[in-house]
Amino acid sequence: MREKGIVVVLTGEGKGKTTSALGIGLRAVGRGMRVLMVQFIKGELESGEWMSIKRLYPDFELQSMGRGFVGIMGDRKPRDIHKEEAQRALSFALEKMKSGNYDVIILDEINVAVSLGLIPVEKILNFIDEKPYNIHLIMTGRGACPEILERADLVTEMVEVKHPFKEGRGAIRGIDY
Repeated sequence: MREKGIVVVLTGEGKGKTTSALGIGLRAVGRGMRVLMVQFIKGELESGEWMSIKRLYPDFELQSMGRGFVGIMGDRKPRDIHKEEAQRALSFALEKMKSGNYDVIILDEINVAVSLGLIPVEKILNFIDEKPYNIHLIMTGRGACPEILERADLVTEMVEVKHPFKEGRGAIRGIDY
């Protein structure tokens, strides 16, 4: 029998939450595990992680299901569209988690979706409760709520010490996206 899966939360204001989750996924693939990452906020934005994960398919799958950043970076979509897409992404992730085809499920930016009110925290707590025994669940995003932190087995908070954005530098290709 496989060991019990854990719940990991990667949160905080510092950079590196998604990158850390990708590192866990990469390590898992190296150990013969199957990984699914569902992105809740990033939407159609093509990123370096998309390009890399395509090379690891079918062992590492990425589904970007958000409609882009909510209320920033020129977003003019009605909030209901973001909410519907987040709910659809969570249902998709639950179905895939229960399929038995994956060992690691990554819910990227799920904490942001909860903090923005796109998904009620109760739905995430139910998701955690429905996690099969041997599945590892990784949740990323700023502003993880206390109820989720309480349920997690491992919590890491990223702290920003210094960032080039503060000096007016934009996102850096290969580092930020």
